[in-house]
Amino acid sequence: MQSENPNQGQNPETTINEAETVETMPSLEQSLKQAELLAQEHHDAWLRAKAEGDNIRKRAQTDVANAHKFAIENFANELLAVKDSLEAALSTSSPSIENLKDGVELTLKQLSSTFEKFNVSEINPLNEKFDPHKHQAISMVESDAEANTVVAVLQKGYQLHDRMVRRPWFQYPVTMG
Repeated sequence: MQSENPNQGQNPETTINEAETVETMPSLEQSLKQAELLAQEHHDAWLRAKAEGDNIRKRAQTDVANAHKFAIENFANELLAVKDSLEAALSTSSPSIENLKDGVELTLKQLSSTFEKFNVSEINPLNEKFDPHKHQAISMVESDAEANTVVAVLQKGYQLHDRMVRRPWFQYPVTMG
């Protein structure tokens, strides 16, 4: 007759190992505590990542604001030499017309050089066809020039790289006929 003892006929070591396995398994409370600690660690890591993201965003905003604020710093430094030249011309005690003219021409060369360095180009549409996208007509005058041709530039235009800064103002002819 067989006994109903499940351990009967088994190796005694097997019974001990099974008992140890049961004892080493964590309880539900321990598993919950471990899960809560892990969740807290993940939450803390998320908060640190979020704070770092906020700091990066704030630094980027500051950098962009400073870039806008100081974008023309190099251009302004170049223009200081032009201003110095004009002030030097005005501070001369007994300037002759010829000296003033030479000084103004040199100052204009300085200014043109600065414009060229910073890609500011002049638009002078004299004798060109009228282009409403680039030109600003002020008036029409009687002229023998071809219709829709610029005959007099009242104010030159300028562009920075490919962007129009100021459209040129001009007059174009009324056709005679």
